[in-house]
Amino acid sequence: MGELFNLDNKFFQGMNKAIDCVLLNVLWIFCCVPLVTLFFVAWGSGVILYWIICWLTAVLAGPATVAMYYAVNKVVRHGRSYIWREYWHAFRSNFKQGAAAGLIVFGLALFMGFDSYIMYHFAVSGGKGGVLYIVFLIFILLVSTWGVYVFSYMARFENHLRQVLKNAALISVANLPWSFVLLLLFLGAAFLIFLLPPLLMIVPVVYMVIANRILEKIFIKYMSEEDIAAERERNEEFYN
Repeated sequence: MGELFNLDNKFFQGMNKAIDCVLLNVLWIFCCVPLVTLFFVAWGSGVILYWIICWLTAVLAGPATVAMYYAVNKVVRHGRSYIWREYWHAFRSNFKQGAAAGLIVFGLALFMGFDSYIMYHFAVSGGKGGVLYIVFLIFILLVSTWGVYVFSYMARFENHLRQVLKNAALISVANLPWSFVLLLLFLGAAFLIFLLPPLLMIVPVVYMVIANRILEKIFIKYMSEEDIAAERERNEEFYN
């Protein structure tokens, strides 16, 4: 009977992780509200100024995504520290780089989206934009996949922004099968939210938890033996 109410048993540990995930998702959404809101406003109005303002709000979404990955890896996966503390710690410490990366990644995605939209209308009106429409769509998918690596890499390693962007691209290409899986998961998550918007309250963090398991298997190949040993020791110390 005492084991049933033991806070260290698997049931309570699972409940604690679930609560951490919900809180983490709420924090991420809080930081991304301006971007999401202005995206739909710009989409509905078509006013260029709204799209520019929407792009600028990526200065919050970038570091928020870095912080989400950091908190998932440290707290949700390994049970070290607390969501609130680690999320805001990562948000503040990665704000400048995360904001710049957010502007770059989201800006490229928007640019490709505009080009794809224009080429689509050319194709519909009888023009020769069909092939370019497909090309720009493919580039959007590539940028999305690259973005997953950029923010995750930034949460795990310390580098200058240019090196982060370069390394993220190289690692994504060097691990194409896993990159394809991450892209499929990303599209699946986006599709679920599109079908049922309330799922925005949980799907992003579920995607990040799954992506974290994949990306950590990739990142460990680029870590020194000393760094791997030190990280395992920190995790074991906390568990013990």
